[in-house]
Parts: sequence; C-alpha cells; structure tokens
Amino acid sequence: MSNALAVATVTQALALLIESNLGPEMDIAVKVETRRPPAEAPAEPTVNVFLYQVTPNASMRHHDLPTRASDGTLLKRPAAALDLHYLISAYGEEAELVGQRLIGCVVRTLHEIPVLPRELIELAAERPYLAGSDLAQSPQKVRFTPTVMDVDETSKLWGMLHQTPYALSVAYQASLVLIEGREQPAPAKPVRSRTVRVVPFGAPGAPVPPGAPEPPSAPVPPDTAPPADGAAPAEPEPRTARPSKAPAPAPAKKRTATKRAAPSRARRTTDGKDN
Repeated sequence: MSNALAVATVTQALALLIESNLGPEMDIAVKVETRRPPAEAPAEPTVNVFLYQVTPNASMRHHDLPTRASDGTLLKRPAAALDLHYLISAYGEEAELVGQRLIGCVVRTLHEIPVLPRELIELAAERPYLAGSDLAQSPQKVRFTPTVMDVDETSKLWGMLHQTPYALSVAYQASLVLIEGREQPAPAKPVRSRTVRVVPFGAPGAPVPPGAPEPPSAPVPPDTAPPADGAAPAEPEPRTARPSKAPAPAPAKKRTATKRAAPSRARRTTDGKDN
C-alpha cells in the first residue's frame, strides 16, 4: 500500500531504470525525460517516458471489501488498484539509427528487469517534489508488461497529441499500484474470553473425520415437521383403523384322475388249463 505519490514515483523510477541501463550499447550521452513527446524533435539523443493513461485494475476491482462497520467505524483503509500505461519514445540522429538503438536498449532493460527495484524507488523518492512517498515500503511490487498496439491504436494515441509528429516508440503497462486512503482505522478490540469445546467424532454437531462418509440424513415425516417460530406444535391427528381385507383363497388345483390298469387274473377253464 502507498499514498497518492505512488503514480509519480513509478514514473520517475522508470526513467531512472532506463537511464542506468543504456550501456554498453549506447556510448553517447542520452537524456531521459518524463514528459509528453515534444512537438519538435530534440537535437540530442533523448528518451521520453510519457504516462498517457491511468486505468483501474480489472482483477482487483472487486477485492476491496467493505471498510466500515454498521455504526460507521472505519475498519480498514480503502485502496484503489491502478494500472499505469506508458508511451516510451526515442529521438536521435536518423542517419546513425540512434532512435532505433535507444528503443532496443529500452526493450532489453524492461525485459531483463521487469519488476521495479526498491533501491530505484527510494532514489526517485529523494526528489523534492516526491518527498513523503512511501512506495518503497509497499509489499506490492510494480511489474512492467509490453502492450501490443496495432496501427489503428497507435494512430489514435498519437492523434491525441495535438501537432506532435510520430516518433518510434513502445508502450508498456505497469501494474499493480495500490493507493490507500488517509484516515486511520479504529484499532481492533481485544479478545475478552476464549471458549474451547472438545467434541468427539460422531457426537451431534461434531465435525466429520477426514475421509469418512457423511451420515445420511433421515427423512422427516410430514407429521413431525418442525413448527414455525412462535407457533405451538400441532398434535398428530388420530388415525382410524381400517379393516384389513383377508386375502382371497387361492383357487384349488384340479386333480386329474389317473386310471390304473387292474391286474389280470388268470382264468381257469373247466378243463383245468390256464388260458
């Protein structure tokens, strides 16, 4: 977290970062300025660091929770999350490709050191117009990311700069910058009493052991539903016994009579011989 001087501190620290990392490719004196691109190209080699837009950070927009209690007491400082958009342009002798060499040094520096170093933030805060900046104590780091811009977006951006000729440039986004409010929150109240309750597993209200299946909840009959708040429990209506119907007898199975063959008896004839 930081105060309202964080935006200007990031711009000044970015200029110091570029100025201190132009070598060894650039063996000439280069001026690094924190202002908009000039209407007339400067005679000496120059790098312009221009902050052209400040937008709220999309990922942190809804992370700012309510900062006051129900009685209006401030619980914590509100913080605004911002993204800073920079246009870095280079000027120099075209015959010696000074501008292109400077842009190469800028890209190499911000790709090699994408996070703003703390020592450069402290060095930038030594400027008289940045006295009181506390960006160096903020735990949130500022990171630079290149911004892809097509021809249409580039022409619109340079079209906003009235009577300013186009110069070779690159665009970068710095995030995240958090700006806090000024009011001090009320200190938290101390804990007066602590209550520790030990409940074994399986007891009502006890947590479920890790890895154990949750017990199924028993269905509540409609007659034993809990009454509404403040209402007396309704007595269950008496149930009248209904005559049970005797099961119908099963139909008897038909028995088929089987005829058995009678044993043949030997008949004797009058002459005493068997037939």
